[in-house]
Amino acid sequence: MVFLQITKENIDREHICCALGAKQYEEAVREKKRWLGERMEEGLKFYRLDERAKVFIEYLPAENAWVPIDAPNYMYIDCLWVSGRHKGSGHSRNLLEQCIRDAKESGMDGIVHLSSNKKLPYLSDKRYLEHMGFIVADQAAPYFELLVLKWNDGAVQPAFKDSVLAKPGSDQGIYIYYTAQCPFAVGVLDDLQKVAEEKGVPFKAHRISSREEAQQSPAIWTTFSLFSNGQFMTHEIMSPAKFEKWLDAVTREN
Repeated sequence: MVFLQITKENIDREHICCALGAKQYEEAVREKKRWLGERMEEGLKFYRLDERAKVFIEYLPAENAWVPIDAPNYMYIDCLWVSGRHKGSGHSRNLLEQCIRDAKESGMDGIVHLSSNKKLPYLSDKRYLEHMGFIVADQAAPYFELLVLKWNDGAVQPAFKDSVLAKPGSDQGIYIYYTAQCPFAVGVLDDLQKVAEEKGVPFKAHRISSREEAQQSPAIWTTFSLFSNGQFMTHEIMSPAKFEKWLDAVTREN
């Protein structure tokens, strides 16, 4: 198996796995590439299978990660994704081993990655990470877990920042935090807003535009976090149809 490193020199001509062939997400993919290019200046690395497939890993020093955690001298995995027919082929292990090599060569103490206490969309499977040696370093309601693979026992224990307990930007209606990191998040927002407007529900999407803002965010998964009336509800990037069904259920409950 051959993995290709995506760099600032080749990112314009290479695909980055997300939203392959989906024309409605083309602009969102371009935004993701711009975001990646900027992060590469801060140490981000991106490897993918050298095929037209959704098999990749994306990671960077945790100090530069767009996530509210304290993990000095750790590498943070933004995304580890192996989909479709490529599952079970050892790609996840090989991509993870590449991350471990880079972290050790950089003199880091370990790796951290965001997961959950149950299997959920868009988050890596905790059971697989535990199989690879990760353990839970910290937890945050309602289901987030920060997992760590540490090879320096004397290193600082990674943890979520206190900002995850803060209130979101509004306690009325739907409030979504997002970044350009995921084309699916960027690409679906207009459709979600239309659904909310048709239901008469206040809707605001706030784009996190800097590392500093992301690291002090009440949203743990800054890629996409949906709050309703001031309460975190989900990190799942829903289709308009699923969002409408979910919104109807929430409205009935209230």
